[in-house]
Amino acid sequence: MSVSRIESIFAGQRSAGRAGLMPFVTAGFPDLETTAALIPALERAGASVCEIGLPFSDPIADGPVIAASMHDALQRGLRLAEVFEMIRAVRPQTTMGLVAMVSWSIVQRRGAEAFIKECATAGFDGFIFPDLPLEESDAARALANSAGLTCSLLIAPTTPAQRAAAIARACTGFVYLIARTGITGVRSDAPEIESRVAALREVTDLPIACGFGIGSADAVRAVTKHADAAIVGSAIVKRLAEVREAPIDQRIAAIEEFVRDLASGLGDAASAGRY
Repeated sequence: MSVSRIESIFAGQRSAGRAGLMPFVTAGFPDLETTAALIPALERAGASVCEIGLPFSDPIADGPVIAASMHDALQRGLRLAEVFEMIRAVRPQTTMGLVAMVSWSIVQRRGAEAFIKECATAGFDGFIFPDLPLEESDAARALANSAGLTCSLLIAPTTPAQRAAAIARACTGFVYLIARTGITGVRSDAPEIESRVAALREVTDLPIACGFGIGSADAVRAVTKHADAAIVGSAIVKRLAEVREAPIDQRIAAIEEFVRDLASGLGDAASAGRY
């Protein structure tokens, strides 16, 4: 069985004793031209996997910053076909993993098999379905696997240990560990994840990526002492909103600089005793 791009990326980081940075961007915010230009810029800045949020009118667990970016894209008439076209165009420009963060209701509306094939053909490498319960995930996971794509489900701070273990075992590519309760958004303190990561490592060999509330190099450093990757979303989208009226080259430069600073927090994974 062939190894997916996501698996190869994490295997390479593990071999090098490095953790990874996973930025999140909303497709089509502030426009698709910016999203397309941002993807290779994020890789230049040190990211290894990028989450592409597909706009949804009622985003799950997303705070006001990301929710506003999705509503903005939808109000301007963004269509999924345009997102797929953009990914097809940018895929040859980056070796970074591209993961679609998408509500399962969108997938069902278009037909799960057709949607997943569309994503694979466009150049996505995997999925995160934030609103898909474990008990209803068999078909999604099977379809993703058949298309050669990974499928990650979310583990919340309130998830009981036995259920967290079951979710981790069901994931492919990586496990998405939510760092905090509540909705997404930048926080000033670093999340406490050491014991939760240790418990998951007892039941899975998959990399563990941790997100929610991470917005600085110090927070990235704190998270990647234990997890294999830090996910940063609201902090990036917030900065993009702040520079949205600037010329596109200035927008891209501002985000690239910010993500490069975030990547400076990636520590030596081997010294953290994780491998």
